Amino acid sequence: MVQFIAIMLLTDFVQYWLHRAFHRVPALWRFHAVHHSARTMDWIAGARMHFLEIIILRAATATPALVIGFDESAIQAYVLLVYVYSTFIHGNIGTNFGFLEKVLVFPRFHHWHHGIEDDAVDVNFAIHFPFLDKLFGTYHLPDGQWPNGYGVQGHPVPKGYWKQILYPFQR
Repeated sequence: MVQFIAIMLLTDFVQYWLHRAFHRVPALWRFHAVHHSARTMDWIAGARMHFLEIIILRAATATPALVIGFDESAIQAYVLLVYVYSTFIHGNIGTNFGFLEKVLVFPRFHHWHHGIEDDAVDVNFAIHFPFLDKLFGTYHLPDGQWPNGYGVQGHPVPKGYWKQILYPFQR
C-alpha cells in the first residue's frame, strides 16, 4: 500500500508537468486537443485520447516507476486505478463532494479543466491531488459551480476516429 501511494504521488507530480506541457507546447497540444474535443463530459470522455499521448504518459510514469524498483503489482494496480479514476472524474456526476474535493480530484475539479470558459483555460492539471495545482498556481474551483460548456475554443478538432488520429500531423 505504501508503494501504491508513493506511485500515485510521484506520477501525479510527473503527470502534472507533462499535462501542463501538453497544454502549452503547440506540437503536444495538437495531440491533447483530441482529448479536449469532447463537447460533453461523460464516462467515455476520459478514454478519448490520441494513442501517442497514451504512450507518452505511460512511458513517463509507469516505466520510471518500474526502473526505480517499485513492485510490479503496485504499478499494475496504479495503472488500473488511473483508467477507472479517469472514467470517474470525466463522468457527468453533477454532485459536489464537499471537503474531499480539497484532498482528491473529483469530477467538478476536472470538469473545470475541460470547461470552455476563459477562466477554465490552463487550470487543474493534477490527476489525483489538487494540492499540486494550488502549489503551482493553476487551481480553479469556484464554489458550487460547474462549467457551462466543454470542448476546444472554435472546435477545430474534426469528428471521427481516423480524422482525430491524423489531426496532430496536419497543419
